[in-house]
Amino acid sequence: MPKPKVIVVMPAYNAEKTLERTIKDIPPGSVDEVILVDDRSRDATVALARKLGLTVIEHQTNQGYGGNQKTCYREALKRGADVVVMVHPDYQYDARLVPIMADLITHDICDMVCGNRIRTRWEALGGGMPVYKYLFNRLLTMFENAVTGQNLGEWHSGLRAYSRKCLETVPWEKNSDDFVFDQQFLIQAALLKQRLGDVPVAARYFAEASSINFRRSCVYGLSALYCLALSVLQRLGLARFELFEPKQP
Repeated sequence: MPKPKVIVVMPAYNAEKTLERTIKDIPPGSVDEVILVDDRSRDATVALARKLGLTVIEHQTNQGYGGNQKTCYREALKRGADVVVMVHPDYQYDARLVPIMADLITHDICDMVCGNRIRTRWEALGGGMPVYKYLFNRLLTMFENAVTGQNLGEWHSGLRAYSRKCLETVPWEKNSDDFVFDQQFLIQAALLKQRLGDVPVAARYFAEASSINFRRSCVYGLSALYCLALSVLQRLGLARFELFEPKQP
């Protein structure tokens, strides 16, 4: 069997200070290519990415976090990826886990794998996670697991790996261009019977790591609940939404 092609994608915005540290943590030889999609950064992210030998794609206008991911996945699929791992270039997630997450997919154990920052309460809070985010994360995760029948340790991690089949089944192109994109993807994947799994990863909150404020966190949470409600209506056969219809081959 040919070796599966693993591509890391990085949705980047003003990541100059943390990009090199993130790249150095990816185990040598574990990926075939790293694609960085820059969302109109105001710093030297693009120049540094090119210096590090990454494949760089520049947006001409800011597309938002979800819009950036859409470009990431389109490009990775176009380049023949069998496994796509999304790593934030802000060093908030441990890139050493890339080959472990990829292996869970290449060995046909999972279709999608997430990092789980909530192995224990003291690790999450000790890593700098604000108390209100920890509480929101726990409550939303428990509710989302109960509604979808999943058992993920965390629904709100930005470290994710996907099989090609998953990206070719879930209609992520129809998702929001904002932060709720991640929640929509997970809800879609659960409804479309993708096999979801997770691995423990340290929580890292520090000045250079990207993080949304309290107001946007509230909007994000309410948007996730709205999407979850739509998925329940779809599952019960009371309504149908393009957001949850699998892509046609």
